[in-house]
Amino acid sequence: MVVDEPITAARLADVLARPRKVVEAALAGLAEEYDAQERGFELRFVAGGWRFYTRAVCAPVVDRFVLDGQQARLTQAALETLAVIAYRQPVSRSRVSAVRGVNCDGVMRTLVQRGLVAESGTEPETGAYLYRTTQYFLERMGLRGLDELPELAPFLPEADDVEADSQEGSVITAAIAEAVAAAE
Repeated sequence: MVVDEPITAARLADVLARPRKVVEAALAGLAEEYDAQERGFELRFVAGGWRFYTRAVCAPVVDRFVLDGQQARLTQAALETLAVIAYRQPVSRSRVSAVRGVNCDGVMRTLVQRGLVAESGTEPETGAYLYRTTQYFLERMGLRGLDELPELAPFLPEADDVEADSQEGSVITAAIAEAVAAAE
């Protein structure tokens, strides 16, 4: 309860001076026990580590108590940009702008400031910075890894629809944003 990001079983084992297998078994047991008892919180394995979360049925009450209107939601532009990065990473800012069909510099700064995306090197040909999603992104989405992102296929329009639309980038961007929203 004192960590601000998921903690690995190995780290807990080190801190507790206990064998890793014992700690892993204890974590799994606690998670099952909390689920069986339907407590107001749950212990989940996400983003490579363990963390306490508010149980979904209790979340609205906790949100009202803790946030009291202070939560700043991402704009549609930020969601679309985040979706492009999530599905195409590592990706340059110019590539994200090309997919979205608009300049995304300000939105990218916001996503970096919020810790949802980070620089991950440079593109060899152009020297442009590449961006990827962070562990915090996985944590906020409740995902263990990027392989748990929903498939894009159900959200993509038929090929004929894309060809008929002069703004192909916006159609694909909307499909990607829908897929990320579905993962929430």
